[in-house]
Amino acid sequence: MTGSDVLASLQPRLPSPLQEVRDARFARHGVRLLLKRDDLIHPELIGNKWRKLAPNLDAAAGRGIVTFGGAYSNHLRATAAAGRLLGFPTTGVVRGQELADRPLNPSLARCAADGMRLHFVDRSTYRHKTDPETLAAILRAAGAEDAYAVPEGGSNAEAVRGCISLGTELRGHADVVALACGTGGTLAGLTAGLAPTQRTLGIPVLKGRFLTAGIQTLQEQAFGGHRGTWSLDDRFHFGGFARTTPELDTFAEDFEQRHGLPVERLYVAKLLYGLVALAEEGSFAPGSTLAAVITGRP
Repeated sequence: MTGSDVLASLQPRLPSPLQEVRDARFARHGVRLLLKRDDLIHPELIGNKWRKLAPNLDAAAGRGIVTFGGAYSNHLRATAAAGRLLGFPTTGVVRGQELADRPLNPSLARCAADGMRLHFVDRSTYRHKTDPETLAAILRAAGAEDAYAVPEGGSNAEAVRGCISLGTELRGHADVVALACGTGGTLAGLTAGLAPTQRTLGIPVLKGRFLTAGIQTLQEQAFGGHRGTWSLDDRFHFGGFARTTPELDTFAEDFEQRHGLPVERLYVAKLLYGLVALAEEGSFAPGSTLAAVITGRP
């Protein structure tokens, strides 16, 4: 049985629901808003994490998985949950050696409860984790030399190709498809699945303006070159990954009350805030339909 067959045994909700919401902040500009509810695919393997993990489990061919992330990584949590549900070992390489001597935050505690072995590395080493020699040393130190390595955020060529289905599910439903971006793998794949008349808008949740090159590299690795029409707007990171502000929290609470949708703060709130701001700026043509991909839950 392949990795995707095993995942299918968990009965994912695919295609994920597409829900229209009526919001005056969009309606007054003639824009129709849809929510692509990837957060409802599976209660534990949520959103784009499901789409990225299935092809990587195929590639792992039964081996354990070692992967990488920060202290609040949704990807680490999803990988740990998959390991528990499907019975394979997982190792998480966590950025920040100083965290090793502190109590685990709720995110890392969940990983550990799901059976993931956590290996902390200093931030300088972590920055160079893609260098072959550094990666080999990390895997030796983590006791994960025989494991299948999945990069930070789960974004590699296999994951990008796994996200094409997100685009094909949205074909014909929206003029613009928008999502929050961490490593850019989901955007790189979904935009390849859209129709030529559709475009993708990414809202980066990290500072640095580095994501364009990363997405281009992922598309080259997955498809041999550029695919689709996409752009990024990096004004809505609110200070960087895992950062929020009272203004963002207030916005998210208001959106929850308006639409009955639990709003995850690190990705989804920044996406939705950005879309409201862009609608006010007139960035979406009157009469157009906007689909926001909801990639996670609180």
